[in-house]
Amino acid sequence: MAVHVIEEANRCLGCRRAMCQERGCPVHTPIPEVIRLFKERRMDEAGALLFENNPMSAVCSLVCNHSNQCEGNCVQARRGNPVHFSSIEHYISSTYLDRLEPERPEPCGKSVAVIGSGPAGITVAIKLAERGCAVTVFEQRTEIGGVLQYGIPEFRLSKELVQRYREVMCALGVRVRPSTTIGGALHIDDLFRDGYDAVFVGTGTWRARKLDILGQARGNVFFGIDYLVDPSSVSIGRDVAIIGVGNVAMDVARSALRHGARRVTLYSNTRDVTASSEEVEYAELEGAEIVYGKDVVSIDDEGPIFRTAIFDEKNDVVGYEDELDHVRCDTVIIAVSQLPKNKLVLTTTGLATNERGLLEVDESCMTTVPGVFAAGDVATGPRTVVHAVAGAKRAVEGMLAYMGLSADAAPTAP
Repeated sequence: MAVHVIEEANRCLGCRRAMCQERGCPVHTPIPEVIRLFKERRMDEAGALLFENNPMSAVCSLVCNHSNQCEGNCVQARRGNPVHFSSIEHYISSTYLDRLEPERPEPCGKSVAVIGSGPAGITVAIKLAERGCAVTVFEQRTEIGGVLQYGIPEFRLSKELVQRYREVMCALGVRVRPSTTIGGALHIDDLFRDGYDAVFVGTGTWRARKLDILGQARGNVFFGIDYLVDPSSVSIGRDVAIIGVGNVAMDVARSALRHGARRVTLYSNTRDVTASSEEVEYAELEGAEIVYGKDVVSIDDEGPIFRTAIFDEKNDVVGYEDELDHVRCDTVIIAVSQLPKNKLVLTTTGLATNERGLLEVDESCMTTVPGVFAAGDVATGPRTVVHAVAGAKRAVEGMLAYMGLSADAAPTAP
C-alpha cells in the first residue's frame, strides 16, 4: 500500500491551478499541498491539513465518487490515468485519525445541540467543539454515524472507522446521547428552554420514497434504505429484484449477493443509471444485472409486474408495449430515493419545509426558526458524504456568527 501511495504521489504535477481542488472537490481539499507535505515526509502536517478542511476525510477517501470529483478533474486523466488521490488521502487521513489525541479547548461559554450524528452532525460537533462550544449530540439510534453506520455496507466502510469518530468527539468534550429522539419525548423547544444557544439538525433522509403502485405492503417487499440497516435480518431468498439504479440500489444489490442471493437484477425505467460508474462496475462485477426500460406497475406475491418502455432514437421514452412482463422472484427491494422523516416539523412551530419535505434554509444554513440550523440530506435531499460536510461547514460559520463568535478563530491544535 505504501509503495503504491508513494508512486501515485510522485505522479502529481502540483498544478498551480489545481482543477482537482477547485472544480472536482465539493470541500476544495488542498490536494497539491497535501501531496507536497506527504512527499516531504511531513505526514502529521498533511493529516492535520486534511482533517481541518474535512474532518470526514478518512471516510470520504473511501466512499466519494472520485472518478467524477477529484480524480475525474485531474490533468493526468486526459491521458487516461489520473492520480489516485483517494489512495493517498486514505493512507494519510486514516493514519492521522489513529494517532489523533485532541486537546479540549478553553470553553467559550456557548452551548450547542446537534440532532443526528451522520456526517453533517459529526462535522458540526467537531468543528464547534474545537471552538470551545459545549456540544451535545442527540442520536435516535444506539450507535453514532447515521448513514455511515446504518446505510453504507461494511464492505465499503468499516464500522470501526465510524466509531473512531465517537472517540474523537468525546475527547473534545462532546457529550453523546444515543437512543434519544428529538421530536419524541423531547422537542426543539425543550433544547432552547434548557439553555442551548443554537441547534443543528442533521437528521438525514430516512423515510423511503414509495411508488404510486399496489403491492408495496406485501411480505416479499422491502425498501432499500431499511434493508441496509441490517441485511442479515432479512431472508431474501435466492432471486432478488431491485427497483431503482442509484447508489443505494447498488449497495442493496451487493449486500444481497453477500447474504444468500444468487441472482440479483436491478430495473431501470429508462436507459440510464443514477449511480456512480464505480458503483455500477462493482455491482456488475459481483454478479448483479441491470435491465433497462422496465417501469414497475404493481407487485404481487410472485414478484414485480412491469410495462416495457419503447424508446426513440434519442433514448427518450415514447410509449410502452401492450404486454406486461411479470418477473418471478423471491424478494422485491424498492430503492428509489429517500425523504426526511417529519417528527421535527410536526413538533416545532414555524419549521418550514419545501415541496419535497426538505428543511428550508438560508445562505447561512439557518432554518425558518431562529437559532436552528440544518445541513446535509435533510436540507438538500440525498447526496454524498462530502456534500454533507460542505453544508455542515457553512452551517458552522452561520452558527458561530449567530452566537457572536468569530468564525476565523483558530481551533486548538491536536
